[in-house]
Amino acid sequence: MATTGTGVLNDLIEINNDRVAGFEKAIADIKDENIDLKTLFQGYAEQSRKNGQELAALVGAVDEVETGNSVSGTLHRAWIDVKALFGGSDRASILSEAERGEDAIKKAYKDALASGELAPNAVDTVSSQASEINAAHDQIKALRDTAKA
Repeated sequence: MATTGTGVLNDLIEINNDRVAGFEKAIADIKDENIDLKTLFQGYAEQSRKNGQELAALVGAVDEVETGNSVSGTLHRAWIDVKALFGGSDRASILSEAERGEDAIKKAYKDALASGELAPNAVDTVSSQASEINAAHDQIKALRDTAKA
């Protein structure tokens, strides 16, 4: 199983599922003054749905696709829940927590690519998705820095 990298791909599917759930939770909690973040987060949730489908197609060709949430993803979702409890609904807090979640998925992609377990066709897909994830992280970080200023 390790030679095809399906375990690594299943982990990426799970963290993408978690990212969708995390952004959907954030979208539900965002107030109208941050409506632009709802649109941005909806785009990122859709990005992770697409990523998950692409990864599932790679896994499904050779093995069974696992669905669920990852350990890191559970943390990814938990950050929004914690902020909701503390009323962290200001723009800088929302973006700081979103960036923390993006750090987790960015690391998951970096680790997957460094694992040496991915089949060549999977490396291309994962590399392409990693570029999109890194761009999303950088955009959220830039918005956070602006909000803190």
